Amino acid sequence: MSSLSVSDVADLQISKYANIGSLAVLIFDYCITFQDEVKWTWFRPWDLTRVIFTISRYLPFIGSGMTAYAALRVNGPCPPTLAENIVHIISIVAAEVLLVIRTWAFWKKSRKALIGLLTFSVVTTITAVAVNVNPNHQLIPGGQSTPGCYFESSRNAAGVYCILAIFECGILILTAYKRFHDYRESQNSIVTTVYGGSMLYMLCIITITVTNAIIDAVSPFGYSNMFDTLQLVVHSVLASRILFHLRSNNDRANEINMGSVVSEAIRYRHSSQIQTNEKLV
Repeated sequence: MSSLSVSDVADLQISKYANIGSLAVLIFDYCITFQDEVKWTWFRPWDLTRVIFTISRYLPFIGSGMTAYAALRVNGPCPPTLAENIVHIISIVAAEVLLVIRTWAFWKKSRKALIGLLTFSVVTTITAVAVNVNPNHQLIPGGQSTPGCYFESSRNAAGVYCILAIFECGILILTAYKRFHDYRESQNSIVTTVYGGSMLYMLCIITITVTNAIIDAVSPFGYSNMFDTLQLVVHSVLASRILFHLRSNNDRANEINMGSVVSEAIRYRHSSQIQTNEKLV
């Protein structure tokens, strides 16, 4: 690319502002959900779920910061993007693992479901890596008339987003199937709440993934990285909220069960006392 038109410059500016705005969304969401994080994760044991959650929760700050820096650095030599792409990939994979764990739990931790989910995850990951031969986004050097770097992506990023969307749709379908196959007649408000919240969050994640695929496939190159940071932010934010939602409802279910046990014990004690009094009389 040897020169930029006024339209190209405007497209690149919009893309840069969108990435900075996405970083602001991540920071804002962290502030308003920090209390939930403390309540639902800080005092839990360091199991696999908590480790994955920590990665998907905090690594996006590094990835988003690196993307924002790359977007703003338009002069001088082009910085390498390999580390940034690795951070983005690990962050998104961690968020997807949380979704897999949530789906497995919804399937009552079935061994067959776990094998199927792991196989599906490995196949889609390998396919995405094979498609993504080049970096997801690049800083393309400018020419003599426009020195510096252009914040643009290669078209193969659309293929990666399509594979990711297929994986997420698969998770959505598995959740919907289990809901209507096993819980169709269930009047349990907790099951309904967990299912409804999870489906809403999953639809939002799929929407941003499909949007990125379309933008990378058909939009002008200046827009190709417009939602790059937002993709990372949405996965991190909604995967975390799904975990908070599940643990909140699990605790509520435990409280309801405990209340039922206590009520039954009181009822039994009352009945025994009445029978004892009748015998004495």
